[in-house]
Amino acid sequence: MTGERKVTITAIAREAGVSVPTVSRVVNGRSDVAPQTRAKVEELLRQYGYRRRTHAPGDRAALLDLVFNDLDSPWAVEIIRGVEEVAHASGVGTVVSAIHDRAGAARQWMTNLRARASDGVILVTSALEPVLHKELHRLGVPIVVVDPAGTLALDAPTVGATNWAGGLAATEHLLQLGHRRIGFIAGPPRLLCSRARLDGYRAALESAGVAIDESLMVPGDFYHETGFTGCGRLMELDDPPTAVFASSDQMAMGAIEALRQRGLRVPQDVSIVGFDDLPEMRWSAPPLTTVRQPLAEMGKVAARTVLRQARGEELDSPRLELATELVVRASSAAPPQRRQVLS
Repeated sequence: MTGERKVTITAIAREAGVSVPTVSRVVNGRSDVAPQTRAKVEELLRQYGYRRRTHAPGDRAALLDLVFNDLDSPWAVEIIRGVEEVAHASGVGTVVSAIHDRAGAARQWMTNLRARASDGVILVTSALEPVLHKELHRLGVPIVVVDPAGTLALDAPTVGATNWAGGLAATEHLLQLGHRRIGFIAGPPRLLCSRARLDGYRAALESAGVAIDESLMVPGDFYHETGFTGCGRLMELDDPPTAVFASSDQMAMGAIEALRQRGLRVPQDVSIVGFDDLPEMRWSAPPLTTVRQPLAEMGKVAARTVLRQARGEELDSPRLELATELVVRASSAAPPQRRQVLS
């Protein structure tokens, strides 16, 4: 077999020493194939980069794969909503997967991808092993990465948000209210967006001439639990902060609960600012001041980008960052000592 993109089921069957229907059953994910035979056929499919169907230049793509690490966050739902809106309008189906940072799950997803010959992949994750990155390139599948984690192992367009500017705006807002002890609950350090929000926080403090206190920065993972524990650590300091900037809305909600359990009020005793502006934040108690990240729009842009690639069109830019926006609500106010002076 010569030429990865021209290999046929018949050629795979001949090399594997099995019938064409057997290969077809493997390609279509059927279970009625002996495990040893399946493994042999799948290895040949992988080796030769077989894709079940191809499209002539200019054809409309028919199926997109949208891949997350996890699907247990409203953040993921907003990305899905944006992708699905564009896909539906384009007559394209969407397959949503979660690989949970497990190599086995990622490999199984790759096997399924080869079988259904997806016309494009949107990765909202960087957990794929380098060998799987290489395999995506081998298959010639258009790829877009949303919120890239770090130095990418695959050369692909990316869609993100202005995380540094968002971190700067959130911190400047608290500084302008009069806060000088501002706690920060970080996201996972492996993610570019987490590091950019932290850098924005630091930059705002430095610009205002406020000394950076490492004890005011605690780790988190974007989920409620680390917002709860992180805020608890901050409140146990000898000189606790009068405001906390949590680098995700879910951590901000955890922080508010930690304050509530200590008998502290938001914003009367401690101000809280989040990041994302998930839909339910306007209904939280109190409504959350946060940095709006255009999650649904990021999904839309990613879908449009991968569809343009599938149609063979050139992209305007391989790196897109959508603007964030500070949304001021009721969870932030002047620190208690500042309000006493003003009164």
